[in-house]
Amino acid sequence: MDQAEEKPDIFESVRKKALLKQDVYRKTLGSFGLFKTIMQEMVTEYHSKYNGNPAPVPFEFRDTGEFELELKFGGDVLFFVMHTNIFEFSRMHEVMKTAYIRDDTDRSYCGVINVYNFLADSFKYNRVNDIGYLIGRVFINKDLHYFIEGKREIGMLYNNFATSMMTKEAARGIIESSVMYTINFDLLTPPYEEVKQVSVYDMQTSIENLKIPTGKRLGFRFQADHEEFGAS
Repeated sequence: MDQAEEKPDIFESVRKKALLKQDVYRKTLGSFGLFKTIMQEMVTEYHSKYNGNPAPVPFEFRDTGEFELELKFGGDVLFFVMHTNIFEFSRMHEVMKTAYIRDDTDRSYCGVINVYNFLADSFKYNRVNDIGYLIGRVFINKDLHYFIEGKREIGMLYNNFATSMMTKEAARGIIESSVMYTINFDLLTPPYEEVKQVSVYDMQTSIENLKIPTGKRLGFRFQADHEEFGAS
């Protein structure tokens, strides 16, 4: 075999990688559609529970874009945001050590749906300095298998990746777990030392638009998000 024949087929490599990522993208987009359907159904169920009377607190869904869904309940808002790129886990990530990935490395390519929590008043009063939180992210691969990185209440073990399929029931479970985590994730008073001084400008701007960041845990950062990825 001559040297030319030993070289990898660059065009075939490009084609295979592109087809893989396109397949994962379609699977992720289809899963995102499940989230949308479930949210719409939950809103209908919520209002039906009160026999058509005005609900005591809001429970509303908004389709805010092709890759963004909004679920508002009580004083909170959850945003489900699908990333348009496909990611592969770094070699150091725990999921790469599972037999499921070792048997087929193409399974490590995933689409991502991020779940963010904000206070509803942050948008109502245009408090642009308020803080939101990434409470979880859903990874979906070419086999429609998924796992979740996130806070304990909604996260899954990496070993579940081999058996967990993204179905309508799974999507509902993720949404319900996210809602339950959010309503139990209460707003705490910020430390006195951080809010004891207010400028004249801030006060004149109006009390609702004070440049004092409001968040459920002032200074909290989602530590699991520090994992590095290779983006497409």
